[in-house]
Amino acid sequence: MSSQTATANPTALSFRRYKDGDHKPGPWQEEIFQASWSHKCPTYVHRTAPCQASCPSGHDIRGWLAIARGQDKPAAGVAWQEHAFRRMTAANPFPSVMGRVCPAPCEDGCNRNEVEDRVGINAVEHFVGDWALANNLAFDAPATESGRKVAVIGGGPGGLSAAYHLRRRGHAVTVFEDKPELGGMMRYGIPGYRTPRTVLDGEIGRILAMGVEVRANTRVGRDVTIAELESGYDAVFWAIGTHSGRPLPVPGSDAPNCITGVDFLRAFNEGRLKGVTGKVIVVGGGDTSIDVASVARRIGHITHAHPKDRPENIIFGQTAHDVADSATREGAHVTLTSLFPVEKMTAAEQEVNDARREGVDIRGGIMPLEVVKGEDGRAVALKMCKCEMDGAVPRPVAGTEFEIACDLIVSAIGQKGDMTGLEALDNGRGFINADKLLRVPGHKKHFVGGDIVRPHLLTTAIGHGRIAAESIDRFFAGVEEDRRPRVDVVHFDLIDRMKERNVAPEPFVSGGEGHRGTAAARFAVHNYEDRGPHEVVTHEDLFLGHFPYTARNVRRHVEIGPDDVLGNFDERLVALTEQEVMAEGKRCMSCGMCFECDNCVIYCPQTAVSRTPQKERATGRYVQTDYSKCVGCHVCKDVCPTGYIQMGLGE
Repeated sequence: MSSQTATANPTALSFRRYKDGDHKPGPWQEEIFQASWSHKCPTYVHRTAPCQASCPSGHDIRGWLAIARGQDKPAAGVAWQEHAFRRMTAANPFPSVMGRVCPAPCEDGCNRNEVEDRVGINAVEHFVGDWALANNLAFDAPATESGRKVAVIGGGPGGLSAAYHLRRRGHAVTVFEDKPELGGMMRYGIPGYRTPRTVLDGEIGRILAMGVEVRANTRVGRDVTIAELESGYDAVFWAIGTHSGRPLPVPGSDAPNCITGVDFLRAFNEGRLKGVTGKVIVVGGGDTSIDVASVARRIGHITHAHPKDRPENIIFGQTAHDVADSATREGAHVTLTSLFPVEKMTAAEQEVNDARREGVDIRGGIMPLEVVKGEDGRAVALKMCKCEMDGAVPRPVAGTEFEIACDLIVSAIGQKGDMTGLEALDNGRGFINADKLLRVPGHKKHFVGGDIVRPHLLTTAIGHGRIAAESIDRFFAGVEEDRRPRVDVVHFDLIDRMKERNVAPEPFVSGGEGHRGTAAARFAVHNYEDRGPHEVVTHEDLFLGHFPYTARNVRRHVEIGPDDVLGNFDERLVALTEQEVMAEGKRCMSCGMCFECDNCVIYCPQTAVSRTPQKERATGRYVQTDYSKCVGCHVCKDVCPTGYIQMGLGE
């Protein structure tokens, strides 16, 4: 059932694992029942939840939602928010920023969509991240120093993530940043009304407080050579991002008032660009183009602008608009064009809707043909036509040409790295090649991640930082690897959860003659299988009938109209309350992990399933099975909401 149908008619929700007529056995090789019993018995099988598998940073989302719901309780004297924060930042040190700006592929993957609506994962992360900042939570400094030194080139999300994960392992880290401040695209690409600078500064400051050295205003390839890095550091991680925009690939795009979205946003975020002149055309369709268009609507059109105040002169002249001179302004006319139809644009749907509401004219299914220049060589119009997409290639529709008048054209059609001075690493396309372990092929002790490998999400760069830190750590240890886990995330670790509850298995001591069976052994974790690194649990494995219709707690989104957008730089997202966040935690279906519902205990006809004694419990070890009573009837598997119980023992 689709979420639209479920939301419109919640009383129609129903789920049956077995439909009418499903009384015949499947293929004979799968027919294992003999009257009322089988040779199969339940095994507790952990698999990765689809939300986590969809998250490029590898968040243990299911884990911190279990904390929010009150299932996984913190140690005495620790607030649940801190417990959740520690679990979150095992993967991602930027919960407050990512809770605001990540387009949340985790929510697209959420199995709750099969019931009525996704869990508000970003909203929970937003709340916990803000709570951590408000309560001055800090990261622990490493207990010991490894003696190894790593140079991280680039202080954006990928570089700072790598610095954080490397420091946790005790490695010394120096971040080289060619701009005055750290943050990368989080600071110089995304406007402050989407990532409040106090939030960004707070989350960066936590990482630096771990003992990370910073060398700002330092350009590697100009101020520092690659050879100097190689001689002074044990490893180098490249996270330089893609801060060079791509111009329009049409005649006339060399006009001075044709600029890139990267340059436009950098000038705005540095405080230099205070307004635009006249009509603006933004060519793109992705998130960057939406940010450009939305910023242009906010800063508005400066009336009676002096030529020196033209946006291109501000952006490339490294000067700033005079605030007093730019105070007299009016709403700018902004048109955003996309090759794809509006409904197929890659920008987040919420951002597209906001831009339209704020007065941006968005036109889909059209392509630029030529920049029309005036006598002074400046662009005065953009010649366009309708197009049809052949995959990712636009095909012009003959006879549909038209022009849009303009004073400024902003190209937001893609980015590449600035490889000046780094030609030895350039793959010829403005990027750096990487293998599966994020090593730079042919360059020993060099690693790379983020947009300079392949432009994608901020959270992808954060995930690359974590993976690269692991690769660097193994490189230092002399471990030779050539592959990563199929499901490459921060996995649930049963032994860690048992250690938290002081119920970890005893150390293994060999008796010299080996062991025949471990049923009574205290060193073994019985009847548990971890398939997390290899398998993702799907909704077909869940008992969806367990979950009633429960509306999502939606963050309030401040909607701004076209008459109110000028000069409005207030944040638009309003965080959920603690009660709403805990309610969202309870909506999580805990896919692939026991969430202590007692269904298997209640419905087992043989009383073979029982709760694990309180003093022996941990997350994932809530129930146990007495196999001398179990007849393999499959009832516990059928009523397990999360797919944690699988009938496999005995095969």
